[in-house]
Amino acid sequence: MYSVNVRDHFMIAHSFDGAVFGPAQRLHGATYVVDATFMRRELDDDGVVVDIGLASQALKLVLEALNFRNLDDEPAFAGRNTTTEFLARTVFDRLAERIAGGGLGPGAAGLQSLRVTLHESHVAWASYEAELH
Repeated sequence: MYSVNVRDHFMIAHSFDGAVFGPAQRLHGATYVVDATFMRRELDDDGVVVDIGLASQALKLVLEALNFRNLDDEPAFAGRNTTTEFLARTVFDRLAERIAGGGLGPGAAGLQSLRVTLHESHVAWASYEAELH
């Protein structure tokens, strides 16, 4: 399986509901480094996995919608704990929509899977990975 990874970051504020979260129940901030890994079994006719420029641009656009936001105030996340795992899936879904909509160019039609990893520190991160349709 071939892969190409692009990286960006975003900053948010949020709080969690539930005793399991301890002090993170209070409003706090997070800066995530985000890796988006695009995968396919065979290279396209140009010898690439995906246009790396378009992949970088798509990730940046997805993250701009989250950057510098208090996620507790976002209607799309009402009633949800916006954990790192949850946000990895959110970024995955939004990138997958861009791929399906042609936002990464015609070569991206051959992508088979995508993994999104959010690094919340140098020692902890979470990912979501699935096949693309």
